[in-house]
Amino acid sequence: MTKETVAQKKLMGLIKKLSPIRGRHTELITIYVPTGTNFSTVSNQVAQEQGTAANIKSKTVRKNVLGALEKIAQHLKLYKTTPPNGLAIFCGNVSEKEGDSDIELWVVEPPEKLNQRLYRCDQTFVLDPLKHMVREKEVYGLIVLDKSDSEIATLTGKRIEPLKHIESLVPGKTKKGGWSQARYARVREGLLNDHLKKTGEIATAFFRELKDLRGVVIGGPGPIKDMFHNGDFLPSDLKSKVVGVVDTSYTGVPGLEEMLVRGEDILAEASVTRERKIMERFFSELAKDSGLAIYGIKETVEALEKGAVETLLISEDLDWVHAGLQCPSCRKALKKMVREDRKNDVKCPGCGTVMELKEENDAVEMLDGLAEQRGANVEMVSAHTREGEQLLEMGGVAGLLRYNL
Repeated sequence: MTKETVAQKKLMGLIKKLSPIRGRHTELITIYVPTGTNFSTVSNQVAQEQGTAANIKSKTVRKNVLGALEKIAQHLKLYKTTPPNGLAIFCGNVSEKEGDSDIELWVVEPPEKLNQRLYRCDQTFVLDPLKHMVREKEVYGLIVLDKSDSEIATLTGKRIEPLKHIESLVPGKTKKGGWSQARYARVREGLLNDHLKKTGEIATAFFRELKDLRGVVIGGPGPIKDMFHNGDFLPSDLKSKVVGVVDTSYTGVPGLEEMLVRGEDILAEASVTRERKIMERFFSELAKDSGLAIYGIKETVEALEKGAVETLLISEDLDWVHAGLQCPSCRKALKKMVREDRKNDVKCPGCGTVMELKEENDAVEMLDGLAEQRGANVEMVSAHTREGEQLLEMGGVAGLLRYNL
């Protein structure tokens, strides 16, 4: 895992944290400082906004906005120049109690160059430019179909996202009395053509909206998929992006999942294929009880520290932090990995008092740094696959070992 991947993971965590925050009034401040900005102009703008905010009529709103701006102004003193990729600043009153003030500040140096300059005071933080940076850039269009129905979806990173299910009007091959065989065949052929045409039109409308579309995969049981691929049901620009046609036993969502497994060679470069192979190896070693697979955050970290981990597996939905804690009674201090929702409930191992959280760091960053020191590969695992769901249920962290411990 590259430093850019770690930065993206941290940014995704920040976006997840900031998205639900709502101000009671327009008192949440967003500032974007683009690459190459003269930093003194940013400080000057904040000072000007402080002057403007002093005229806000509501005493509560004025207090919160001025408090946020002052916190931002103090933080800006830490910088002499704009970071290479720019800077994003979020600050405001996040207290859920009316009348109370809890001003919090978040500052991030984005993983990509920030080109937008912005100052906004609103009831929500402006996050779209950052969301654009962490969007999944590996996207495939998926179509699985037969004469009965079609399923249109995307493979976004490691996640299948169904978009549209289409039922056809094509009758079966048997016919009721009163129809000539030739007439029945013509009607059936016309309805099949309509079904394929409709599938192509709907798929085209969806896929043309995807800026990062890498390719299209077509699948299904029987010859209909080949008829669709060889016909003129997709426009030339999308038809040229078809990377393969796959035989499946099913249509619908089960057919999509089967298509990914049977189309491994076609999607060899896709992250979902690489991840599936690694997870298959992990569960195989676990089933064999070979001692070359380990799971659980404590056990895996211990194996990492010994240099025994070859590949570290981390769930993308890992909800742990590396916390610095201190007991207010006996003053005992310790650092440990704890779940995000339990970081304020850790009891002192000495006296049993609930410990105070003094600092917290991203668990993924800590694990990635440890893996880099010990020469281990790192694989982020989606929680949207069966294997990924299992990993998350097992604690979200696991490892393939170089040797038996």
